[in-house]
Amino acid sequence: MRVFISGGCKNGKSTHAQRLAKAQCAPGKPLYYLATMVPKDAEDLARIKRHQEERLGWGFETVEVAGSLMNERMDKSGSILLDSVTALLSDGMFLPDGTVDLNAHLRLEKELLALVHACPNIVIVSDGIYSDAWRYDELTEDYRKRLAYLDCALAHVCDTVLEAAFGSLIVWKGGVPHEMG
Repeated sequence: MRVFISGGCKNGKSTHAQRLAKAQCAPGKPLYYLATMVPKDAEDLARIKRHQEERLGWGFETVEVAGSLMNERMDKSGSILLDSVTALLSDGMFLPDGTVDLNAHLRLEKELLALVHACPNIVIVSDGIYSDAWRYDELTEDYRKRLAYLDCALAHVCDTVLEAAFGSLIVWKGGVPHEMG
């Protein structure tokens, strides 16, 4: 099952995604966590550490994907959790040299869709940051629009689309098997 899960900050997306990825992993198959965040400050490091602690004992093999999502060493027949599209776009759009790549979403769309099509059991996490009524500066709005673009592309090709809200899951497309829900 290909699952896309989005939602606001601290709504349980990662925990739900971990449960979903683990539940769809067949016995004897690998369980991968594709780590997308390149830490830039102490807050990022703390967030990464918290997510690592939350995954302890789940059986995930962490694969750092800064640069390319298609890791040839991964057994695509396993179960894969990608967390998150938000960090992928941020790192792809806002480059270390201070420049901005306004076409990063187009490259990432190709990579993400190729990954989804190659992996029958994948859970993809993104942050729903583009629905605020508040207007931000032009560059932030550009980022939010590009994230919404990627999220729509992923929602289109995934079997199930979920929203994490207040610790619960809302099903927008497909369904969640009882043992996963």
